[in-house]
Amino acid sequence: MTEDLSFRRKPLTPEQRQARDAARRIEAEKAMRDHEEAQKAFYANKERLKAERLAREAAAAKV
Repeated sequence: MTEDLSFRRKPLTPEQRQARDAARRIEAEKAMRDHEEAQKAFYANKERLKAERLAREAAAAKV
């Protein structure tokens, strides 16, 4: 029974490894920026909705 070695990857050269690491770093930084923007938008919307709710409750209390 022979072993099929066609699935093994060739080792990366140092230049390929650096390029891969740089690309991963760029993707990670973009993902972090996207996450931070989403969090800011979420909390801004949360505060807006809270202010609207408090205004409705205050108006209802006056009636």
